[in-house]
Amino acid sequence: MVELRTGTSGSARGRAATWRPGTGAPAWVWPNSLGGFAGGATQRLFGWVLAEVAPGRLTPWLAVSFGFGTVLYFAVEQEPALWAVLVLAAGTIAAAVLVRHQVIGFPLMVGVAAIAAGFATATARRALIDHPVLPAVAWNVEMTGFIEVREERERSDRIVVRVHHSEGPRLREPLERVRVSVRKGTAPPVGSFVSFKARLTPPLEPLIPGGYDFARAMYFQGIGASGFVLGAIRTAPPPTGADASLRYAMAVDGMRDAIDKRIRAVLSGDQAAIASALITGKRDAISTSVNDAMFVSGIGHVLSISGYHIFFVDRGGQEAPPESFSL
Repeated sequence: MVELRTGTSGSARGRAATWRPGTGAPAWVWPNSLGGFAGGATQRLFGWVLAEVAPGRLTPWLAVSFGFGTVLYFAVEQEPALWAVLVLAAGTIAAAVLVRHQVIGFPLMVGVAAIAAGFATATARRALIDHPVLPAVAWNVEMTGFIEVREERERSDRIVVRVHHSEGPRLREPLERVRVSVRKGTAPPVGSFVSFKARLTPPLEPLIPGGYDFARAMYFQGIGASGFVLGAIRTAPPPTGADASLRYAMAVDGMRDAIDKRIRAVLSGDQAAIASALITGKRDAISTSVNDAMFVSGIGHVLSISGYHIFFVDRGGQEAPPESFSL
């Protein structure tokens, strides 16, 4: 709301200013008694509440409420039942619709519904990706499956395998996906059906309290174990055809490989590795010394595609000399 204030002489001239709840009230000064302090605090708090419930002010709190519901999911001690949280979310949404004409009840109920929706979304996500996780180290595990992801690293290659069959000691239930390292240059292309022996370990827990949780990240990626291949990795005719998701992964990986080969035909060494990282996202071929130097200097984010965009924004619109972009 805009308030127009005219001059004392009654002229048409004046100035416009935004209206704030509580305008015209005396300034909040330090009270002489506890009762005066409580009264002043209540008055000021009431003014803040009026400002927050103004039209459009409560909308950003929907995201906060939804996130709070997600945090509640990770705070509970046991896994909630999916049907119960879905019923709770639907019930709170229906209640918000029923009280939509009430000034106070509607925003409060919408906030509760957003919390329930965040809790239900996290629970449903867990149910969709639920998969077995290796509980203990397993040696000499015979595995066959399709390669979904292939990463070229400085000293080795790493692949994510969608398991078709697995057999080995201490393997209580079949795994769905595993991530294993192989000798450099021996990883078959994405989409290949492979067989190998591997040593598998459970997903790594945080190294320090509050540190990065590798196990949780791998769980939400659908990976139940990690390890390395024992001996050679062999390709074999697939027992079934590739599904749509695997064919999509093969097409994307093929385009990335074609771009990467074109870059390496023109450049070499770390120059080719950095150029490929900026265009294809393949950062694993960069040498350790260059990687460490970039992260120590605080520009390691430039090695990612999104970080490269941030690099241009950070320059504040200043034009950089051409030699600063040479690789």
